[in-house]
Parts: sequence; C-alpha cells; structure tokens
Amino acid sequence: MSGWRCTGLSWPGDVPVLGWARRGGAGRGRTSALAYGTELGFRADGERHCVGARGNACPVSAVVPVRSTGARCAECARLDRAHSVAADTIADDPRTYRVYLAWFGPGMVKVGITGEARGAARLREQGAVVFSWLGRGPLMAARRTEELLRSALGVPDRIPYARKRAIRCGLPGAAERAAEIEGLYGLAAALEGAGWPEALERLPFEAVDHAGVFGLAGAGPAARVVTGLADGGVVAGRLVAAAGPDLHLRTVDGDIVVLDTRLITGWDLVAADARAGVSAPAVSVGGGGVQGGLF
Repeated sequence: MSGWRCTGLSWPGDVPVLGWARRGGAGRGRTSALAYGTELGFRADGERHCVGARGNACPVSAVVPVRSTGARCAECARLDRAHSVAADTIADDPRTYRVYLAWFGPGMVKVGITGEARGAARLREQGAVVFSWLGRGPLMAARRTEELLRSALGVPDRIPYARKRAIRCGLPGAAERAAEIEGLYGLAAALEGAGWPEALERLPFEAVDHAGVFGLAGAGPAARVVTGLADGGVVAGRLVAAAGPDLHLRTVDGDIVVLDTRLITGWDLVAADARAGVSAPAVSVGGGGVQGGLF
C-alpha cells in the first residue's frame, strides 16, 4: 500500500481491523479486516513517523523511536493525553460510562471504565479474555467506583501487557475463567452501601468470553516476539490468532511469532511475501521469559 501509513489495529466488532492513513494525513483513511488463516506480510519502508493526536496529523511529521508502542512525538503525546478520559480533565462529560472487570489469566483481573457507546470494543483492544460489566453511570461515578475497587479490594486498573501476552496460550477452561471473575464481581457488589456511588447503576453479572473471537485455541505458544521494525524489516506469516493489539503469525518455519501492531503504526508498509518469514528485531520466548537476541 505505497503512500499509506498504518494507524494500528482496532476491534470495532468481532473481527480485527488494520487502519491506514495517507502519508501526511490528507484524505480519508482505509481499513483492512483480517481473517484467521490469511497470509500476511509487511516490509517497513523508510522511517517511522508520529501518528499525530486526536485525528490530526503531526505538524512536523516527527520521526519516532522504532520500539515505542505509542508512535507519537512528545508534543502529540501530550495533546492526546490531555483530551483522554484517563486524564480526568473532562469532569462535565455528559456521556454514560460503564465500569468493567476484565480477566486476562489466573490471578490477573483489572477494573476499568469505557464509554457505553463503544460497547465492548475497549475490552477487545486490551486483549481481555473474559469480562463482565459491573455498573453504568456518569464519568465521575464510574471513576469513584474504579477507585473504590482499588482501595477496598486491591484490584488494579492496569496490568503490564507483557504479562497478558505471556499467559495467553496456557489458559484454563471456560468455566474456570468465568468463575474467577464471578467471584470478584460478588465482592465488588457487596460494596454497595460502603462507598459505592449512588449515581452508578449496578449491572448483572454476565461473563463474556473472547477466547473464540481471538482464535486462541489455535494460537499455540509463541516462540518469538517482535520488538520493533527497521527500514527493510519484514514480518510475514499466516494469521492464526489476534488479541488486543497482537497478531499471532505462524511463519514458514512453523514457529508462532507475535507482532504487537502498536509497533507498526507510523511506518510506511509495503506488502511482503508471506513466505519471507521475519527479519525484524525480536526476542525469543521460552521458560516463561525473554531469552534475548535478534533473528
């Protein structure tokens, strides 16, 4: 797709979608829906440039580090953060928000909030294997509930992405996954009357499992994880699974390589033969951790 830059992976529905923008940000963008079993191949061309902020192109088209998952220069990152829900700068936001509990693996549950109009897109974007809604209401009530669960139950609002990825291909069965998040939901519901904001309506428990949507049954353990691209670097293989920003590709040698698509945003990408394998910087994975090295 000469003249187009990747804007990253999104989950508007149950199918992952790659976004593309014209070089310089002019004109309408494009999207490419991805299907499991499809052969994919990317080659990085030139330099990696800032993706801008809030739908606007970076005014100086700044070059950004190849290993950054943000793909923004310092100024665009500041502007993007300043207008995000996470920055707590929009207390008068009139929209309805939902509080959720998201499960990524045994002992790995977080609390978070998302705009009700977005549905479960935020959960898929984070790679949540199972989730349940907890409540709905104004932004500040949702924020107070999030803080209540952190302080009263010790539930975090962030989990390092490397931990989610490391455990993804060794998960327990669906019943066990649902049981752990249901137990936490019960503890959270018991907080009503003990600091639970009156403006937040509690929603009934319902475990939504994304293992099938992500294709995790066919993923298999990852042999390597791409850590960045360089000019001319290639990542290619057959798509077997996707979760959050990650694509799980089976390469020509039979290994599973994981590509975090946040690392390809801002690059001009040229189609590459799916049999080309991988020639981008990466680390080998084994024994539950990173072993290091390039290939």
